[in-house]
Amino acid sequence: MSPSEFFFDHVTEEIRIQVEGMLALTERLCRQHLSADAVACVEGIDEAAHSVSRLLSTARDLKIAAAEQLALNPARHQLRDLMDEVQERWISRARESGVTLLVAYEGDPAAAALVDAHRLHQIFDGYIGQAISGVRHGAVEASLQVVSAQAGSLRLEGRVRGAGEVVDGSLSGSIEEIAARFGLETAMGAALGQRILQALDGLGQTERNAGGGETAVFTLLAPCAPEDAAEPAETASDRAAHVLIVDDNATNRMVAETLCEMFDCTAETAVDGVEAVELAKSGRFDLILMDIKMPRMDGVDATRAIRALQGPASQTPIIALTANADPEDAAGYIAAGMIGVVEKPMKPESLLRALQQALGQGDAKAA
Repeated sequence: MSPSEFFFDHVTEEIRIQVEGMLALTERLCRQHLSADAVACVEGIDEAAHSVSRLLSTARDLKIAAAEQLALNPARHQLRDLMDEVQERWISRARESGVTLLVAYEGDPAAAALVDAHRLHQIFDGYIGQAISGVRHGAVEASLQVVSAQAGSLRLEGRVRGAGEVVDGSLSGSIEEIAARFGLETAMGAALGQRILQALDGLGQTERNAGGGETAVFTLLAPCAPEDAAEPAETASDRAAHVLIVDDNATNRMVAETLCEMFDCTAETAVDGVEAVELAKSGRFDLILMDIKMPRMDGVDATRAIRALQGPASQTPIIALTANADPEDAAGYIAAGMIGVVEKPMKPESLLRALQQALGQGDAKAA
């Protein structure tokens, strides 16, 4: 890895961690009783933090795509649901821009394909971001159509167009032109969408509309997906999980607490390993999220001390909460008595996996 790549990776990661902390704090502030001016300030900070988060994520994906190492994770998805998700991703930002967003799906309502939903979303993100930026007054229409089925595959056609008062060339300009017209975030999203489309062997083009403006059209093939086997019935839990969050950083504790609240879990906090061991002695926790680097007693020593306790408290599931999640590091945490690792900054899906791993599928689903 070159010095520039090293610093790019580490600087963007550090910024990402801080931004995720800001988002967790603004989310928590929004649930407080604030004055109208304070709410406006918090919403402004939240919007700016989300913008930075999107820029960092796109920059990271562009770097990976440039090295032709973009990961694709196809899974079975109903295509109609994918378009519902596209609408959910963009409806608020379209409204803030004064644009009406119209999303449609054309085809068999039950049609499903093996696709990477996240990457397909990013293709639409690139085109929709351009279209919204290029519409002064009017609407943006986005659609996905199953054009044909052949040899076990579905041919999909996506369309995005701006309607109303539209900036000419808003969907057909070069990345440099898009950046100059609509800003860096829109240009990076467009560039990433094009890269992903190429990685999926898809084709994209721009068509002129009869009444003015343009329509971006892309096509790609996706394997048909058979029906999933019936899923086992879910079990219920009589109570929410109770989680101990151990971290010397106040922002990290708030992030983890906020995520626990999202899953209706209750939580207590400790600022270092010494406090964690004392609290763990009570045996009232279903899961301990343990930071690694802390003053007085680090997470590894605290885990060993908890495992040395008497009674059920010694068996409380402990998961490492750390930015150092390399395989060698993870092996050391597990050797100390932890059952897994969650990478910082923790996200909702990471907490759900931790609950599933520590408590079993039934309790996690109930949470």
